[in-house]
Amino acid sequence: MASDYPYTAVLFDLDGTIVDSAPGITSSLAYTFGAMGLPIPPPAKLLEWIGPPIMDSFRDLAGFDPLTSARALAIYREHYVMTGVFDAELYPGLPDVLRAIHESPLPLSLATSKPESTARLILEHYDLAQYFDELTGASEDEVRSAKADVVFEALRRMRARGADLSRPVMIGDRHHDVLGAAAHDVPTIFVTWGYGAPEETAGTVAVVDTAAELLTVLGLDVP
Repeated sequence: MASDYPYTAVLFDLDGTIVDSAPGITSSLAYTFGAMGLPIPPPAKLLEWIGPPIMDSFRDLAGFDPLTSARALAIYREHYVMTGVFDAELYPGLPDVLRAIHESPLPLSLATSKPESTARLILEHYDLAQYFDELTGASEDEVRSAKADVVFEALRRMRARGADLSRPVMIGDRHHDVLGAAAHDVPTIFVTWGYGAPEETAGTVAVVDTAAELLTVLGLDVP
């Protein structure tokens, strides 16, 4: 039973948590800036875009107004889906973690600010979609993209399946995961192999450096 474990349901971020998607994302961002005739930010600055909803980053990091953000999003998405979506690499041990959760009584949902359709493509490409009960991401129109909204939707879907949500937990690598989950009283286990800085671990219930540590915190057997 799920009640026999430290947590009763698991929400999982994607970028920076399951896959290192930086190459595909940053190359598509660079293409977007170039196509718009704008200076291309240095690689270190482009890494800051990984994690937050992309429309927030167009506003907050690039200073775009809504119309310019919409234009940038269209350019970015076309390039990313055509060339960047599979330019990523699985983090060591993460398939084993997802398989172990799947084989346990714990229900598992993705909770990513990446568009749901794109997230599904990535997980199916790596043969990982099979381990999830729900694949929850941003809506195609970006209306649902803030992590708090994605977490709400993931919890709603899991509740509809009859999942025990008495002790859910979020697993992620950025403070957006921590804050978005906390908005619904969901604690976060922070993984250090992603894109977050050390200060982003504030407010988490655990910080793990390896997939094996993550399994231990979840109360699952380490292969």
